[in-house]
Amino acid sequence: LITAVIVAIAPLIVFLFGSFKTNTELLSTNVLAPPQSFINFENYVRAWTEGNMLRGFVNTAIILIASLLATVLTGTMTAYILSRFRFNGHGLVKFLFLLASLIPSITMQMSTFQIIVGLGLYNTRLSTILLFAGTDIISIYIFLQFLEGIPYTLDEAAIIDGASFPRIYRSIIFPLLKPATLTVIIIKGIGYYNEFYTPYLYMKSPDLAVISTALYRFQGPYGTQWEVICAGVIITMLPTLAVFLLLQKEIYSGLTMGSVKG
Repeated sequence: LITAVIVAIAPLIVFLFGSFKTNTELLSTNVLAPPQSFINFENYVRAWTEGNMLRGFVNTAIILIASLLATVLTGTMTAYILSRFRFNGHGLVKFLFLLASLIPSITMQMSTFQIIVGLGLYNTRLSTILLFAGTDIISIYIFLQFLEGIPYTLDEAAIIDGASFPRIYRSIIFPLLKPATLTVIIIKGIGYYNEFYTPYLYMKSPDLAVISTALYRFQGPYGTQWEVICAGVIITMLPTLAVFLLLQKEIYSGLTMGSVKG
């Protein structure tokens, strides 16, 4: 455990120490050597202002919220249908979802890019939102696993009382999926927040830069300002660190709930 902690913490210490160093100090000292001063906040100011991180946080928040809403709605609805209804091709549909989750996404980038351009969504926030929510398969299986623990008798009782299928989903299924929903929001939210490739490829306008691409401006053909990038990385980590500290109990319970039946 101590070894695992050291392996996990070492990169963070490198970034933390580097964020307080000057460029000369960073290049002339060991990466694990403490900085000469822990009150040198010039790199943080440059990262925030020159990297326009406020705009990056705003764009990230818009994309993150919209993507999570779409992921949760499509995931819960799809899982509800696959879990509660039997129709021709039911097994085939589940197999295709599983197959899609096993195919490396990088192999489909050419066709995906052509689809986004053909829809006229290139260089818009909607392109990233659509790709985040529309290509997410894992959340469907998370919701399916939780639905296995919800007895079908609840649905039957609601049907006897005259409830329609949309009403059953809205009033019974969706509220009972709260632990799974929280799990998906946390896991997928962190993934969307840290994603670099998709926003960088599909949103080239500087006004659409998200937090993961905002610091890319400090990397250039004539040198990389690593001390500023280190400061920006620390700033970027703070929101996810705060969320984890506040919701760690829910994260652990959500990941294990539904894994044991009986």
